[in-house]
Amino acid sequence: MRNQQSTQLLFELSRAGRRAHRLGDLGVPSVNVDELFADEALAETPPPLPELAEGDVVRHFVGLSTLNMSVDTHFYPLGSCTMKYNPKRNERIASLPGFLNVHPLQHESGLQGLLELLYELQGMFAEISGLPGVSMQPAAGAHGELAALLVAAAYFRDQGSDRSVVLTADSAHGTNPASAQMAGFKTKTVKSNANGLVDLEDLKAKLDDKTAVFMLTNPNTLGLFDSQIEEINQLVHDAGALIYLDGANMNAILGITRPGDFGADLMHYNPHKTFSGPHGGGGPGAGPICVRDFLAKYLPGPVVTRVENEGASGDDDRYTYHLTSPSVDSIGRVRSFFGNTGVLVRAYIYLRTYGGDGLRHVSEDAVLGANYLLSKVKHFLDVPHGDRCMHEFVASATRLKKEKKLSAMDIAKRILDYGFHAPTVYFPLVVDEAVMVEPTETESKQTLDAFVEALFRITEEGEELIHDAPHSTRISRPDDVTAARRPILKWTDAAGESAT
Repeated sequence: MRNQQSTQLLFELSRAGRRAHRLGDLGVPSVNVDELFADEALAETPPPLPELAEGDVVRHFVGLSTLNMSVDTHFYPLGSCTMKYNPKRNERIASLPGFLNVHPLQHESGLQGLLELLYELQGMFAEISGLPGVSMQPAAGAHGELAALLVAAAYFRDQGSDRSVVLTADSAHGTNPASAQMAGFKTKTVKSNANGLVDLEDLKAKLDDKTAVFMLTNPNTLGLFDSQIEEINQLVHDAGALIYLDGANMNAILGITRPGDFGADLMHYNPHKTFSGPHGGGGPGAGPICVRDFLAKYLPGPVVTRVENEGASGDDDRYTYHLTSPSVDSIGRVRSFFGNTGVLVRAYIYLRTYGGDGLRHVSEDAVLGANYLLSKVKHFLDVPHGDRCMHEFVASATRLKKEKKLSAMDIAKRILDYGFHAPTVYFPLVVDEAVMVEPTETESKQTLDAFVEALFRITEEGEELIHDAPHSTRISRPDDVTAARRPILKWTDAAGESAT
C-alpha cells in the first residue's frame, strides 16, 4: 500500500467526500462566505482539488521522500558539481526568526543584525578570493558569471574599447560560453593539451586586440591545477584582456591559494558547492562575484556598506549598516531586492564555523579523498590525465566499452543498485566515456572503500545484468529525450475523470 500511495498522484488517490478533518459546531454565528466577496471574485464551481484524509497525504509525501536520493541519505560522488553534506547547524541558525522572517521591503533600521552579517560575509569572500570588490546580488553561479561579464563589458566601454570576444577552455563548464553569449560577446574555444591543461600555443593564436576576457576554471574540470597559470596570466594581461575564474572548483584551494594572487580579475562563488548551502531541486541559490579594485565601481548593487557612528559608547552601536544603491557606473541590479540572503546566511555560518585554518583543512581533506579514490580506481578504470588530482578526477570507460561493452552510462545506472548516486558521466567532453568523481571532504574512508568496491564489482558483472540496470528503482531507463520533449502530465478531477 505504501508504494502505491507513494507513486500515485494525489488526484488518483482522491475519493469524493474524504476530508483531513471534520469540525464540530462552531458555537458562534456563521457567515455565508458568498456575502464577503463581490460576485466577480467568486468562481462558479469549486476548484478540482483532491479529497483525502490527512493520513493519506502524509503517507504520500513521506513515501515519496523515501524514493529520493539526497546528501542526507546517500553518497553523492558527483564530479564538477560538489555535493557535500550540509551541516544541520547551518539550517538551525538560518531558521532563527530574525533571519527567517525578514521582509525584503523592511527598513534597514530593523535589519542591522542581518546587514552586519552580510557585511562581514562580503569581507570573507574578498579575503578568500584575493579580490576586494564584492557583490552578493547574483542568484546562482551562472548568474554570477553573467553579472561579472557584464562588469567586464562596462569596463571596456569606459575604456573606449571595442573588445568583443571571450575565450573559453574546451574543458569549461557549459555555462561559460552561454554566459558570454548572453553578455553580448562572441566566443572562441581554447584547446587543451595532451596533459589536460590549457594549450598555450592555441591561447597565443587566439589572443588579439578583440579579446576581452579569458574564462578559466582552475583547478579545471579534469581535477588539475594548471601549473602554467603564471604564463597564462602574463599572456592574457599583456594582450589587454581580463581573466575570469569560474569558481565552481574552489573547494580544492580554500586557504591554500587565492584566484586574485594567481591572476584572476573577476570570479564567482558557488556557495552551495563551496560553503555547503542546500543544493539542487531548483531551489534558491546565490552566485556572489568578486573583482579587482578598478572594476568594483561597475558591480551590481545594492552592496552593504558600513558607517562609524560618532560618539558611540561601545561595539553594539559603533556602526550603522546600509544597503547602498548602485553607483552611476554600476551595471545596475541583476535581480530583485538584495539577493537570496538565506543561502548567504548559511555560507556565513559555515565560514565562521571553520575559520581560516578550518577552510584549509576542508580543501586538504577533499584533495586527499579524491587522490585516495583515484589510486584505487585506476587499477580497473583508465585515468587519462595522471596519477594525481585536486578535488576530483576523470576516469574513462573506453577500454571497458571495447572489451566488455560496458559504457559510462551503464556504470552510472548500475551503481544506483548499490546505494550510491551516480558520478557525473560524459563530462568534460575532452574525455571519451568520462566518469567524473568528486568525494568531497565529508565522506569517511569506509564510504570511499565501499564505493570503489561497488565500481569494481560492476566491471566484473555480466552484460545483461548491467544493461538492464538499475533494478532497484521504480523506473529503470526512461527515454530521456522523449521525456524532455513530450512529457506526460496527468491529473484526475474529483469526479474521477482523467485529463492530460
